Amino acid sequence: MRYIIAFFCISFAINTSIGQEKNQVDQFWSSLQSLCSTSYKGILLAPENDAQFAGKELIMHVRSCNDTEIKIPFFVGDDRSRTWVLSKKNNRITLKHDHRHEDGSEDKITMYGGTTTNVGQAELQLFPADAETQTMIPAASGNVWWITIDKTTFTYNLRRLGTERLFTISFDITQPVKNPKAPWGWKE
Repeated sequence: MRYIIAFFCISFAINTSIGQEKNQVDQFWSSLQSLCSTSYKGILLAPENDAQFAGKELIMHVRSCNDTEIKIPFFVGDDRSRTWVLSKKNNRITLKHDHRHEDGSEDKITMYGGTTTNVGQAELQLFPADAETQTMIPAASGNVWWITIDKTTFTYNLRRLGTERLFTISFDITQPVKNPKAPWGWKE
């Protein structure tokens, strides 16, 4: 009888854990989908003096959403070259960085990123650099990207492990802004 009760308790704990795991990914995904078709202004938190981003208008546009893919173009001033591409498969989320030239052609460094190694949290997902990224950008082997989302804020973050490199942009998702033009390589 003790074995049956122990087996039942272990089975219940495993099934509950699996249900909670899926729920974390689905909650995060649902939070992202709730922003679809909307744009938000961001502020650079780190590094404050980054030559490429500091002092420029930063806008993210959650432009395309479905059950397995969300595309978020990220604009830096007049530069419309970047899109964050999130895809969901097998209870994991992949983050890729699609970089385009003004004519819409792919940059030679594009589609780098990583996939979550576990279900993360409803408000936080971590993306360590994948093998493709390590081959494409050897210096990025230690990259870990993460996205946080709650009721008021979306953040995009990068830490290059073993270095001082930290990059964080925070978006106030309580204050939508006018949607920008299409990113480079997209049709209106």
